[in-house]
Amino acid sequence: MPRVKYKSSDIDLMARMMRAEAEAEGQQGMLYVGNVIVNRVQADCTDFRDLRSIPDVIYHVQGGNYSFEAVQKGNLFYERARGVEKKLAKKALDYWRDHPAKYALWYFNPYGPCPPTWYDQPFTGQYKQHCFYEPLPGTCDSVYRG
Repeated sequence: MPRVKYKSSDIDLMARMMRAEAEAEGQQGMLYVGNVIVNRVQADCTDFRDLRSIPDVIYHVQGGNYSFEAVQKGNLFYERARGVEKKLAKKALDYWRDHPAKYALWYFNPYGPCPPTWYDQPFTGQYKQHCFYEPLPGTCDSVYRG
């Protein structure tokens, strides 16, 4: 059983986002981004309340901007997904989770070292240039169930 419900168009959308956000970090980095996307679908808390699908998460707007920078910048996100990214997206949708993004809802690429918190959320680890953060215990139990 997949981690979240999805359609074939969701695989393509997620694959494009994974590539746009983490192509420079290779397949592992793209999987971590996919993990965060799936976690946001599962999370019914904080900034992600009522986001129940891959498109809801990808096109989510916070503070007047898309949550994922790649949507507004138009870079690789608007190019066709390749087979390898589709395979990685399906893997993340179906079963894949790993540290440091196992329960992460946020990541970013700082210009320096990863801060110990990101908007008060604890740092869980770093992969190449991305820093990952998961919700404080007790604030988003739904992300830990999936």
